[in-house]
Amino acid sequence: MTITADTPQTGSRAARPRWKATATFPEPPKGWKGVSKLEEFIDAMIDLGQTGQIFGEHGIGKTATFFTHIPDKYPDTTLVFVPAANLTPDDLLVNAPVRDPRTDELVLRQLIMRQLRPGNRFVLLIDDALQAGETIQSQLMQVACNWTLGEYDLRELGCIGVFLTDNESLTETAARRSDLAILDRMVTVKITATDTAWRVKLAERFERTDLSGVFKVWTALSPTLRQLLSPRTLEHILDCALAGFPLEWGLPLLNGERLRLVETLKDGSPGPDRTDETLDRIAAAIGVRNPEHTPDAVRRIVREAVRRRWAVLIQGPPGCGKTEVVREVIREELGGDPLYFSMPVTNVEDLCAPVPTVDGSLDNLLAARFTAPGDKVIVWDEYNRPKDKSAFAKLMEVTQEWSIAGRPIPGLRAQIALQNPPYYLGRKMLVARNNIAQATRFTASLQVRPEDIPANEWLIATYGPIAETVLEWWKTDIDDDGREWITKRTLERLIKLHKRGMNLEMAKVYLGEGEYAPVPLNALEARLADRPRTGLGDLTDNLAEWEDRLRSGDEESGEGTNDTDVVHQVLANAELSQLREHIDTVARLLACLPPKLRSSYLVGQSAEKQRFWIDAFARMPRS
Repeated sequence: MTITADTPQTGSRAARPRWKATATFPEPPKGWKGVSKLEEFIDAMIDLGQTGQIFGEHGIGKTATFFTHIPDKYPDTTLVFVPAANLTPDDLLVNAPVRDPRTDELVLRQLIMRQLRPGNRFVLLIDDALQAGETIQSQLMQVACNWTLGEYDLRELGCIGVFLTDNESLTETAARRSDLAILDRMVTVKITATDTAWRVKLAERFERTDLSGVFKVWTALSPTLRQLLSPRTLEHILDCALAGFPLEWGLPLLNGERLRLVETLKDGSPGPDRTDETLDRIAAAIGVRNPEHTPDAVRRIVREAVRRRWAVLIQGPPGCGKTEVVREVIREELGGDPLYFSMPVTNVEDLCAPVPTVDGSLDNLLAARFTAPGDKVIVWDEYNRPKDKSAFAKLMEVTQEWSIAGRPIPGLRAQIALQNPPYYLGRKMLVARNNIAQATRFTASLQVRPEDIPANEWLIATYGPIAETVLEWWKTDIDDDGREWITKRTLERLIKLHKRGMNLEMAKVYLGEGEYAPVPLNALEARLADRPRTGLGDLTDNLAEWEDRLRSGDEESGEGTNDTDVVHQVLANAELSQLREHIDTVARLLACLPPKLRSSYLVGQSAEKQRFWIDAFARMPRS
C-alpha cells in the first residue's frame, strides 16, 4: 500500500529519547514527539518485516536519518548502506570458480558482497536505486521484493529491514518503477523536509549557535525556493558562514553555474533573484558578516578543508595554477603529498578491485594508498572529465560517503576536486554534466579566476628575473582579454622558450589552421631584449629622482600626476616577494603618495600582504 508521512502509525511507541539541549532548542520544540515521521516509518517497517520505499527531494535528510536512528534505536544492529548509483554489476553478486570440498573439482559458486554478511543483525539501505543501471536495478529489485540475492536469503544472514530511498525527479534518476509486480511488494511513503528531524539535527551539529533566525528565514521562502535551498545546502552555507567565508560558497555549482534562488513565474519567465537577500539574512541571523571578497581564497579554503574535514570543489580556467597551489598547501598542512588522481586516466581498478574470499564472500581490495597509515587528503583533478561511467561511479561513493566499496577510508581529512568550467573564452570544454544531488555533496564550491591563484610568486621563485619581466608585461602591456588567453601555464612556456632562444609564438595556445591565441608578443620581446628587470628595480635605481617627481606632483595637484599613477601601478602590481626585497624603497615612496592611495593597499589583500603594508607604513620617513 501507499501511505503519506501524515498517515497515523499503529503499534506501540518507544520511550521518548532524552533531550539534548542546544542554543537553538534548549527545550524540545513545540509538538516534538521524540522521533520524526520518517523514523516512525522505519520502526514500523522493521516491526512488520516489510520493504520500505521512501521518496523525497534531495538533501532533506533521508539517508542521514538512517545513519542516526538505526544506531540509537537498534544498538546491536549494523546499517548496511548501499549507494546504488555508485555500483557496478559485479559489486553485489558474482559467479566465481571454487573448489568443491566433496569432489575436489572446480565448480561455479555465487559470491555475495561482504557487507551483506556482517555477522550480526543488519538493516539494508539501498540509496538512489533509480540512478543505477538496468543490471543493478534487477539485482536490487530481487533484494527489495524477496529479501534474497541470487541463492542467498538475506534473513538468514541477519537482515531485519530493507529500505529504498529515492528522488523521483527525472533530472536525477535513470528510470521510474512501473512494474506492478514490484510495486505491490513495498510500503511506500513520500516525504518532505518537514517529515525528517533536520532542524533538530542541524541544531545539534551547530550546538553553540542559535539557528532560530535561520529557520525563520528558510520557512519564509516559497516552496520552490525551499526546495532549491535544501537542508543539506543550508548546512553547507552555515559551515562557510561560521568559517568566515562568503555564504554563496555553500551554494552548489550545477553544470558550472552557481545555483541561484530564482523562482519561475507562471508565464515561464524567471522571477526576482532572492539569492543575495536570503544569504545576507542568514548571515545576520547568526551574527556574522557575508564578505564579498576573500583574499587568497584557494589557499584559505584548502586549509579549512583539511582542518574541518570538508569536501571542496574548485572550478577555474585551464592553466591558472589551481592544481599546483592546492598540492602545495596540502604539503604544508600534512607534511606530505596528497593522494592525487587525474580522472581522465583513472580506472576503477586504480581505486579497488573485487576478489573472492574463502568464506564465500565477495570482498574488495582497496588501492594501497587508501589503506596506508597516516592522514590523507585526496585531490581529484579534472573532476568533470572522468574516463568512464564506472570510474566516476566509484568516485561518487568516495566524495559522497568518504568510503570506497563500503569501507571508510582511514585517516581521510579532506577531499579537493578540481575542474574546468563548461565554457571558457567562448569555447566549449569537453566536460561532463552533473545533477543537483551530486553538486550538493561539496561543503564549499569556488569559482576562481586566474588572478585568484597566487602562481606569480611560484614563477618568480622558480625562474627569477626573467619571470619578473614576463609578469610585468602580463600585468601592464596587455588587456584583460589578453590576460585570459595567456594563462600562468603559458607564461611558464614563454619563459622556457626564451631561455632556449626559441620563437615565443609557439608558446601560445594553438587554435588550429596555423592560428595562435590572438595576443601580440612585440612588447614582451622588446622587454626581454633589454636586461630583465622589474618596475620596482627601476624605481630603486632612481629612487631620489622618483621622490622628487612625486613631491612635485603633490604640489601641482593634491591627487598627484601621471608619475604618481606610474608608481601606484608598480606598487599595486608587485608580488609580495618583490615588495619585501625593496621594502625600504616602498616605504620612502609611500611617504610621497597621496593618503587615499596609501590606504588602498590594505583593501582586499591577504593577511600576509596586509602585514607587509603595515610594516612599510611604520618605516615611512617622518618629515
